[in-house]
Amino acid sequence: MKRFIQGLPKVELHCHIEGTLEPELMFELAERNGIALPYSSVTELRQAYAFTRLQDFLDIYYQGMNVLQTEQDFFDLTCAYLTRIHAQNVRHTEIFFDPQAHLCRDLSFDVAVNGISRALQAAERDYGISSRVIMCFLRHLDQADAFNTLDLARPYREKIIGVGLDSSERDNPPEKFEQVFAEARSQGYLCVAHAGEEGPPEYIYSALDRLRVNRIDHGNSCLQDPALVERLVAEKMPLTVCPLSNTRLCVVQDMTEHPLKLMLDQSMRVTINSDDPAYFGGYMNENFEAITDALNLSHHDLAQLSSNAIDAAFVETARKHELKSELAGYVWNKR
Repeated sequence: MKRFIQGLPKVELHCHIEGTLEPELMFELAERNGIALPYSSVTELRQAYAFTRLQDFLDIYYQGMNVLQTEQDFFDLTCAYLTRIHAQNVRHTEIFFDPQAHLCRDLSFDVAVNGISRALQAAERDYGISSRVIMCFLRHLDQADAFNTLDLARPYREKIIGVGLDSSERDNPPEKFEQVFAEARSQGYLCVAHAGEEGPPEYIYSALDRLRVNRIDHGNSCLQDPALVERLVAEKMPLTVCPLSNTRLCVVQDMTEHPLKLMLDQSMRVTINSDDPAYFGGYMNENFEAITDALNLSHHDLAQLSSNAIDAAFVETARKHELKSELAGYVWNKR
């Protein structure tokens, strides 16, 4: 099964590029930029990755990204991620980035987006990995700040396909950002939102009805509401589920309790993703392997997960056909 997963063509739809900052690169960039880290070694930093809730992770996450100071830093960060996923046969990726987390550090908008975009272009040329960029609003900040970020993004519109909503979910419901999402849609952006990770099913309803999203990121809590499950199935609404993230943040206490198999069995358009792989113990293959071992998934289940991700990707029809053909050919040869 591990060999099957290694060769399986994959699509990733939920990865925060700042969350791919491995400790080794964090120390390298800190030295390059003359920044002191509150950890004496890579080992000590990794030992700090013992999270009991989302906020524990976010505290270290925002602290770590302080080492990202220049366009070259973002280029190197993104290249490192793309090199890893190329080795895991990821054929298309849609990455999140958090401009507000960099703007508040007095970095201009172009520093992150240009560094990321250059790396993605290089990966398409060198590895054949297609990609899209989604700009997330930080939900612990107010909507006015999100509007300001949307305005700053205007000169880079061709580099950003969508807007998202991430950071602290508790006490920050999606409807808090209803107006800025409406404006983003009017400018042609596609929309996604984190909902139902730590939040209740009502947050998923709000993301659907108030933000009018094209995908739900996480969405675990939907299983608490059968009517919501029925609606998600009827609307073929994709869920970008992140198994290792869910266990590391104690959204799920043990991988054997993860709801992904129940979602599959109910014909939900569920996908597997890595979220913040440097912090949660693995990239795409590791997530596929962990959930497969815990839930005894079949080859058919894994192929369905990849097929779902292709269907949910923000790419043109021709690229979807290419990805589907590659997947079908792989599965047929493994029969």
